[in-house]
Amino acid sequence: MSGVRRLGARWRRRRPLRTRLALAASAAVALVAVGVCAAAFFVIRYELLHQLDLSLTQSATRVVQENRGEGPQIIAGECRFLSAPACAQVVPADPAADPEAAYLLPVSAPVREVAAGTRAPYFSNVTRFGQSLRMLTTPFGDGRALQVALRADPVERGVRQAAVLLAAVGGAGVLLAGLLGYAVSRTGLAPVARLTSTAERIAATRDPRHRIELPPGPPGRQDEVTRLAASFNTMLGELEQSVSAQRRLVADASHELRTPLTALRTNAELLARADRLTPAQRERASGALGRQIREVTGLVNDLIELARDEEPLPLVEEVRIAELAEHTVAMARTHWPRVRFELEVGPGAAEAVRPGVPARLARLLTNLLDNAAKFSPPDAPVEVELTAYGGGGGLELSVRDHGPGIAPEDLPYVFDRFYRAEAARALPGSGLGLAMARQIARAHGAELTASAAPGGGALFTVVFGGEGP
Repeated sequence: MSGVRRLGARWRRRRPLRTRLALAASAAVALVAVGVCAAAFFVIRYELLHQLDLSLTQSATRVVQENRGEGPQIIAGECRFLSAPACAQVVPADPAADPEAAYLLPVSAPVREVAAGTRAPYFSNVTRFGQSLRMLTTPFGDGRALQVALRADPVERGVRQAAVLLAAVGGAGVLLAGLLGYAVSRTGLAPVARLTSTAERIAATRDPRHRIELPPGPPGRQDEVTRLAASFNTMLGELEQSVSAQRRLVADASHELRTPLTALRTNAELLARADRLTPAQRERASGALGRQIREVTGLVNDLIELARDEEPLPLVEEVRIAELAEHTVAMARTHWPRVRFELEVGPGAAEAVRPGVPARLARLLTNLLDNAAKFSPPDAPVEVELTAYGGGGGLELSVRDHGPGIAPEDLPYVFDRFYRAEAARALPGSGLGLAMARQIARAHGAELTASAAPGGGALFTVVFGGEGP
């Protein structure tokens, strides 16, 4: 039994889904058609026999009324013909009281029991005169039984004809069910076939630009398969964006690394011939080599940070944003001694906490402060403000500088990886700081935006929702 099950399961796995669906639909419709035909056959057979039994009952009633006082005898015996009346005979309970003439219909022990009153009336099928008869045996009174018979072959012929007709109808229904099942599976699974073809084409060409053609219609009235195809198209769009972003990241990283690596190689070759250099030249080459190593190291670390899409959950803890801001601003003052940093914490924001990774949140604010310090004039402060808003405990952290600001044409791209405006190309940095800051903000359920500050300068705002990430 288990072997048969394994063979059946193996056969189902090897058949296409379209074939299995067509077979399942055909089998279901065929089962219903066969069941309906079988039920119809039994109903027709029952009704035909019931009509014959009613005719026998009526004939028996008429015979009783016409021969109430008669003894055992053969009343009518021409039932061999279809147009003749029913055969009828009266049989006593005691075989000794039988008439001299032979009975026309068979007399058995159950007939004697009906005559004696020990058995209920009953219908039976007998063969007489080479014909099938339907016979009713019922009490006749005074220890006698009445037997009435009619030819049953017309009813049997009608039952056979109904069986043949219903079998033909059932066969046609099974064939039609198979055709409809195949048509339904072919039509219903057409989007799945297109989806499979598109997936195979993408796997072969590694090109996620392909899309599945969707049938026309309003979006709210699409069936499940069409919605699956639409979801697959959406996934392909995301995949295409991800692949494009990955290629762009690799290209940009290669471009950014080319210059410092070339400088590193030049200085390393120069130091390899240190015997030909003066002490001052060796010192300058060594210092340049160290700065370039730190620059490349920072760039690689930034790329690794950007490759992380989520924060490590075991490191998440409740962070007091005000204390984190104070610590980060203090570190920025040490790193940028010529820039003045001003921190203001509004009412209700000093004790506010958010779940997050402290080191990552500090990196977010550090990147914003470094960006502001690079563009801030020596006599203008970098303003950091933490305020609470709304009744749900929302927090807003803003960093503003008084530098040249962000040009309108650069504003949509300030958070792109390696993007650097014309004014920033001469300044240190790789163009990854703001991209990393936005990624960290979104990983913590916050949103980082950039805008032009009133009166000049750039304004970066981190908005933490009331419920955290």
